[in-house]
Amino acid sequence: MIHDLMPGTEEQLNKEITSAYVGIDPTADSLHIGHLVSIMMLKHFQLAGHKPIALVGGATGMIGDPSGKNEERNLLSEDVLRHNQECIKKQLVKFIDFDGNIPNRAEMVNNYDWMKTFSFLSFIRDIGKHITVNYMMSKDSVKKRLSGESGEGMSFTEFSYQLVQGYDFLWLYENKNCKLQMGGSDQWGNIVTGTELIRRKTGGEAFALTCPLITKADGGKFGKTETGNVWLDAAKTSPYHFYQFWLNVSDDDALKYIKIFTLFSKEEVEEMAKNHAQAPHLRILQKNLAKDITIRVHSENDFQQALAASEILFGKGTTAMLKNLDEATFLSVFEGVPISKLSRTELEKDIPIADFLSDITGIFPSKSEARRLIKEGAILINKEKITDTFIVNRQNLLNDTYLLIQKGKKSYFLVKTE
Repeated sequence: MIHDLMPGTEEQLNKEITSAYVGIDPTADSLHIGHLVSIMMLKHFQLAGHKPIALVGGATGMIGDPSGKNEERNLLSEDVLRHNQECIKKQLVKFIDFDGNIPNRAEMVNNYDWMKTFSFLSFIRDIGKHITVNYMMSKDSVKKRLSGESGEGMSFTEFSYQLVQGYDFLWLYENKNCKLQMGGSDQWGNIVTGTELIRRKTGGEAFALTCPLITKADGGKFGKTETGNVWLDAAKTSPYHFYQFWLNVSDDDALKYIKIFTLFSKEEVEEMAKNHAQAPHLRILQKNLAKDITIRVHSENDFQQALAASEILFGKGTTAMLKNLDEATFLSVFEGVPISKLSRTELEKDIPIADFLSDITGIFPSKSEARRLIKEGAILINKEKITDTFIVNRQNLLNDTYLLIQKGKKSYFLVKTE
């Protein structure tokens, strides 16, 4: 997990309990899995006896970090940023201990709290004079934007970002005895600006540690799917889809991710990797990775629901399994499946299955086609094969709302009653 560290960092960590911080961008009311690397760094840090600080960038979030970006972002209001901060903390407590009776319990801070009263004149007089423009322009994130390699140049707002982030480190150094900043490798320039500011302003020594940017084996962007980011918030990415993301990573990625995103020991990972290599089709690495991280981010129950949902869609699911799924999981499993809507009163009476599949729902164009498929054993209702004597009524509904029709192995149709 280590990409680079400043000389002296290891000696500092061996010397005493050290406070270290990671900056988190509060531009959304949920973290996504791209944040998990730095969160796991804080987790390991706390397990090793050090004190983690999660800095929510309320002030820097109003500016936007130019690192790796081609254009400026939309700026957020204070109310939105505060709301996002609260949501983010609820997710962080699943990883790091904020409340335990331990000397290294985690702390959350928001840089807006110390930046909001800082006047522009005071900032450029007290902070700006310590870092030269030459120094700031030497950073890759600035050079690329100014040279026209990407985007439309850079505003002064964004140019000042590394100075504002550098001041965060200085403030935490002076007020929280924080001596280390951690982050992704693209943050190295901003972090080092902080250590330089601390050195020039106080004569003190601070340190930097970065982790690699996570990539996929095929060169694609980690954490992105066809529908966008994989979020930690169940309302944005369902636990089922979250579980499926990890379950479907490649063998190479699974071996890399299980080392980064779980707390399995080196010996446990080596044993899993050996067993996986002997029987890759069992997807041992993927299953252990997906289980561990789904339980940590969501819950044991959410994992069990995701497991049952996977069985229903890809394995030997049963009617009983379907009935045990909560509605949110059920809908996330069959997202994108064609839906026919029906009045619940229509199912107060018994309807012959061929009539139901053709005239009532229009799933099949004719009764004859429906009868033919039923006769061939190709139609399942709620995961059970039926005959042409099957009668549809309200008793067949799942959660008193849905009916799942399946043609063959992979074609699904949903009927929703209202």
